[in-house]
Amino acid sequence: MDRPRPGVSGPGRPAPGRARLPETPAVLEMRHAVRDWLARYRPEGAVAVALSGGADSLALTAAAVAEAAAVDAVVVDHGLQDGSAEVAAAAAGVARELGCRSARVSRVRVQGPGGLEAAARRARYRALDEARAGLPVLVGHTLDDQAETVLLGLARGSGQRSIQGMAEFDDPWGRPLLAVRRAVTWEMCRDLGLEPHVDPHNSASEFARVRLRTEVLPLLEEVLGGGVAAALARTAAHLREDGIVLDEIADRLLSEACDGSTLSVEILATAQPAIRRRVIRSWLLAGGAKALTDKHLRAVEALVTDWHGQGGVAVGGGKPGIRLVARREHGRLTLAFAR
Repeated sequence: MDRPRPGVSGPGRPAPGRARLPETPAVLEMRHAVRDWLARYRPEGAVAVALSGGADSLALTAAAVAEAAAVDAVVVDHGLQDGSAEVAAAAAGVARELGCRSARVSRVRVQGPGGLEAAARRARYRALDEARAGLPVLVGHTLDDQAETVLLGLARGSGQRSIQGMAEFDDPWGRPLLAVRRAVTWEMCRDLGLEPHVDPHNSASEFARVRLRTEVLPLLEEVLGGGVAAALARTAAHLREDGIVLDEIADRLLSEACDGSTLSVEILATAQPAIRRRVIRSWLLAGGAKALTDKHLRAVEALVTDWHGQGGVAVGGGKPGIRLVARREHGRLTLAFAR
């Protein structure tokens, strides 16, 4: 049986250049979402689009071609399935038919720690970053993806930052579809005669996000009477707005507490916990810390608020045989490499 492949069917195939799209409800919703994003973040500018060949990215590409000054499509071939090169080439072909200025396929090797999902994501974003030529990259994350992200963040229990979801623009990554349901992208593909590729990994139950999508969210919708995905996305938006304000306050305190590469314990001790932990997080990241967890932050905070002569706290970001360690010394927090 042939693998489903992206394609444009029927006599209405768009001519090269700006796409001429039918004014169906799904197409209009998608175009408005992309148009609003461009007006806020990229007025009159070209963009790149991350195109997988799935419904979300196909619909996004078509809408972007209709709304942006120019669109360069980047297709990442992870090489994880038989026929992936053909799927990637087909997606690039559709991008050209829709009117993209260019369409490039980047093949990557998926390897490294953290499981298949994490390794594939790192490889994908690295390839997109290398191929974007200085342009912002639009990705097809929808409201449904945002809801799944919030639930995953709740499970981690790492505080507000982990449940505020994805931003509309986290330079260079743009997400115009965070208020659009996944069903709308599929409807737009049907309206345009596009046949999305269905990635088998998107139905593989060994992945936590897949089970959230296929089991947990439908159950929550049933038990709570609907509207759960939209409510989770709204919650993320509210928390992100609050987080921006708290981060601004923390930045001012960081400037006050910082003396070179160290922080004043006295100044941090008088701050509210939510602000203090933000200051510590920013300071650790600036000093080279990686993959910070809530446990890291609270252990470093204890050097300020629960000091009883304890030793330093190792935070991620060291090298083989060398740790990056935060310590309290003479009333200041210091950060240095130690064996």
